Amino acid sequence: MALRTEIRTWNRPLLVLAGLAVAQTVIATGGLLFDDRVLIGDPIWLKPFKFGVSIAVYAATLAWMTSLLHKGKRVAQWMALITTVTMVVEMVVLVLQTVRGVPSHFNNSPGFDGLAFAVMGIAIVVLWTSNVVVAVLLMRQRVLDAPMLWAIRIGLVLALVGMAVAFLMPQPTPEQLELLRNDVEPALIGGHSVGVADGGPGMPITGWSTVGGDLRIAHFVGIHAMQALPLLALVLRRRYEEIVRTRLVLIGGIFYTGLLALVLWQALRGQSLIAPDGMTLGVLAALTIGCAGAWATALRTKEKVSV
Repeated sequence: MALRTEIRTWNRPLLVLAGLAVAQTVIATGGLLFDDRVLIGDPIWLKPFKFGVSIAVYAATLAWMTSLLHKGKRVAQWMALITTVTMVVEMVVLVLQTVRGVPSHFNNSPGFDGLAFAVMGIAIVVLWTSNVVVAVLLMRQRVLDAPMLWAIRIGLVLALVGMAVAFLMPQPTPEQLELLRNDVEPALIGGHSVGVADGGPGMPITGWSTVGGDLRIAHFVGIHAMQALPLLALVLRRRYEEIVRTRLVLIGGIFYTGLLALVLWQALRGQSLIAPDGMTLGVLAALTIGCAGAWATALRTKEKVSV
């Protein structure tokens, strides 16, 4: 009952967006069950399904975060409305192109298909900018306890970094650049795979490449920092005093930042997530051991942390 009352204070346009994303997820689930078409190596409805789940979680989280604002609430409401409109445009284009059986992303075909991808690109830039504004507003608020405040601050910054990874994807691949140098317009410009072509062997559900680098991993990890770190703060709430919880959230933020940098670095080197080399494993081990040691130290100290 208390949760239902609290949700009523959350930003309505973003809650509507979350509801539409859930509806897209249901439609895409039906598509996965009854439509056996395949596009660039994946079931054609897999991308709308993944986008629906991700957008629903993202929109609900941002709807909650904007409800915490005391200052700048009107600006945040406008940014939330812009976010909702741009994401609805993205969802409509994605579903429409899926129904038509053509790629929604990286589509360089003349006419409607190329225009549709250009519109999606503009929408993402607008979305990222509006999220920067909301992030700045939230970072200036002091309406929460220190652990949650730091979780939101770090989570939003990392989410913006994760969104920005998408700007790397439309860059032409070496093969596409070669075609362009020969005055041949490739059907697709850009891609999410590094070192291999899109559509190769991939992991179940996510579709992340198992034979090369994949920028979608860093994109995913970054965006969902805005859920992971506040969730960490919530889990710690009843276990430790505020000073200890603050330290633990900061350490969690450092670990998450390192993890995001690591998976991005791994992808840019054309390396699959499930086939890390010794250097990747060494960096992961150093990051894990360092943060685990800091975590253990934080549990033993009572020093004051300033916010």
